[in-house]
Amino acid sequence: MTAPKENQTTRRRAPGMSPEQRREMIIQTAIPLIAEYGAAVTTAKIARAAGIGEGTIFRVFADKDELLQACVAEALSPEHAIRELDAIDVSQPLPDRLAEAAEALQAHMSRMGVILASLGHGGGKHPGPVRGAGRHESTTRIRAALAELLEPDKAALRRPPEQIAALFFGLLFTQPRSEDEPDLTPQELVEVFLHGALSGGVK
Repeated sequence: MTAPKENQTTRRRAPGMSPEQRREMIIQTAIPLIAEYGAAVTTAKIARAAGIGEGTIFRVFADKDELLQACVAEALSPEHAIRELDAIDVSQPLPDRLAEAAEALQAHMSRMGVILASLGHGGGKHPGPVRGAGRHESTTRIRAALAELLEPDKAALRRPPEQIAALFFGLLFTQPRSEDEPDLTPQELVEVFLHGALSGGVK
């Protein structure tokens, strides 16, 4: 018996991904697996998690090493952090803006640290500023996004927004790096940055 016409139309296959979209999907699937298993993760495990055949991975990556390198590049990329900084509402009070920025950048550094450490590139709790050819560009772009957040309070700042942004960015990388010295929360970090190390009760 012929199926109703409407059922035939609803069973059309979804449009396929472009090679770039497929590549991006594989990278995003692989990153948490690399964080868990390190370089020992298999392409078969990545393929299962992505819901694709293992051969599909090798249509967009020459080999496993190329996939791992692409995942490291993605983890080190500042793009996600910059998008989060750009999305912060500049109508909020300055402490709230900076706390959101600190949270976004601490998460970015943690992602970098996990991937680098899992692949044996050192790292730790925070990996510190990215090394290599893209380090300067990455740092410059993040500082510029921070400066935009500071711009509404430019008149109240001791220094230009760009210089204050550089100081705030640097403070994020001086956080304690051991379990015995836990990170300041974003709110605590902002309080120290804006008001100094002395508590309100000290005269």
